[in-house]
Amino acid sequence: MADKVTFKISSAAAPYVGADKPRQDRLKAAAGLVALPPLDFVLLLYYLCHDQDPEVKRTAVTSLRNLDVPFLTELLGNPELHPRILDALVQLHGKKPELFQLFACHPMLSDKAAAWCAAQGAYADSQTSPETGQESRDLTAASAGEDAAAEDGEDKPLDEEEYQSKYQMAQAMGVSEKIKAALTGDKEWRNILIKDSNKLVSGAVVKNPRISENEVLTIAKSAVQNDEIMRVICANKEWVKNPLIRKALAENNKTPLPAALRFVATLSEKDLSSLAKSKNVSSVIASQARRILNTKKEGR
Repeated sequence: MADKVTFKISSAAAPYVGADKPRQDRLKAAAGLVALPPLDFVLLLYYLCHDQDPEVKRTAVTSLRNLDVPFLTELLGNPELHPRILDALVQLHGKKPELFQLFACHPMLSDKAAAWCAAQGAYADSQTSPETGQESRDLTAASAGEDAAAEDGEDKPLDEEEYQSKYQMAQAMGVSEKIKAALTGDKEWRNILIKDSNKLVSGAVVKNPRISENEVLTIAKSAVQNDEIMRVICANKEWVKNPLIRKALAENNKTPLPAALRFVATLSEKDLSSLAKSKNVSSVIASQARRILNTKKEGR
């Protein structure tokens, strides 16, 4: 059995820690629906990966696996991150090219995790390297048995077969819980909830401060049914600086017409030509594209 390790839990995280705490509260925390500083947030998830309730455990593992790169980049900037936490994160995220060097150079990296990172670097050109595979399995075995002040060191909280789908979780959530998940959740939560039939839920996704421009572009290109989403995107000055987003908004029939016409005026001649011939946009947008294109040609 691996040695037990005791972590100091902050007062903000304490209400979600321990078998005596309400199961619903532990599930909420395991789903990542509590607002905490990055270090406290990950420590709480890691602790809940060892919860005695299988559903809490599976949910926490899923949330830990689905932490996004910007969040992890900020977290790995903390030089006091515990080696046990690092082991788990290396296991789940160590192969991501954006994070590999941050893991490999972290001052608190354990010998086992450091050896695994070294193996990954040495065999980066060979995904089937037996050495790399063995290090990965060794790290998995070492981390899986670690116990964050839990009773059973034989647990395997990072077993992929135990993961619970966030989509399944969303089916059981109320509207207020979905809105909170949309506002604070990771990319997987956003991808699920942007499709929610409740407009308050889907509209909250584009108000999530962690949403990326690539996600916004995908939404702007989609057949979104919530007009409020398009209004929020159009009103964001940073997003509409992106010419791909402006083009997508101009082409999307759910974009408010005044905004769509404004974006049409900013498009390149190539995009205007395509828009003028398109059968998938309103006649008003196509006509505006033709007028602007003709004006540009006459001005030469």
